[in-house]
Amino acid sequence: MEKKENKILNYQNISFSEIENVVDIDKKDNDAKFTNWFSYKHKILEDEELLLQKLIKINKLYLSGYNEAKLFAKFISPLLFRVNFHIGEIKDWYDSYLAGEVNGHKFNGKTDFMVAKGKFVPKKPYFFIQEFKRSTPNNNPEFQLLAEILVAMEINKTNTLHGGFVIGESWKFVILEKLKTGNYEYFVSKSFNCLVIEDLQQIYINLQAAKALFCKD
Repeated sequence: MEKKENKILNYQNISFSEIENVVDIDKKDNDAKFTNWFSYKHKILEDEELLLQKLIKINKLYLSGYNEAKLFAKFISPLLFRVNFHIGEIKDWYDSYLAGEVNGHKFNGKTDFMVAKGKFVPKKPYFFIQEFKRSTPNNNPEFQLLAEILVAMEINKTNTLHGGFVIGESWKFVILEKLKTGNYEYFVSKSFNCLVIEDLQQIYINLQAAKALFCKD
């Protein structure tokens, strides 16, 4: 009998059970995994502070009603632009395709945001942010992000990769690790509320840290 070919998995509607069919993966609770990342030293400059305050002031009353496009355009994009992930051939990519194969299973789809090396197309990914609206009734950005990172790790031949996901005003960061056994573990940070200035400052520092620590060869 001819072997049935696996279907191509798309990031947008992937479930955790589909990811489990590809790899042996567990979600772990360990805040210490984020210590190095979240303790990165970045002094927020005056113009950066003004931007953070302005983002909160402009969006505070209405962010809960934004659709995905508006949330990205009015809040996430200005923040990412100020961080400036463009370093030589490493740059920010928006709504770009990422295809790959993990354990014989093919993945394909568009990523909301990734930092990757490449001139006209992304070739070596370093960091991802997956964005969603306010809730997760059908698509879960956590699982979408996991699938993207799994593919990126296979492309890069690395055992650790980082990302984050946004649901409305809530930001969480993620670390995925491949163990020596071939199994995977991932860790999700506490939630940061981007409409609270202290949390938004930490989100900004975490993004600057991602740029400095992870987006390089």
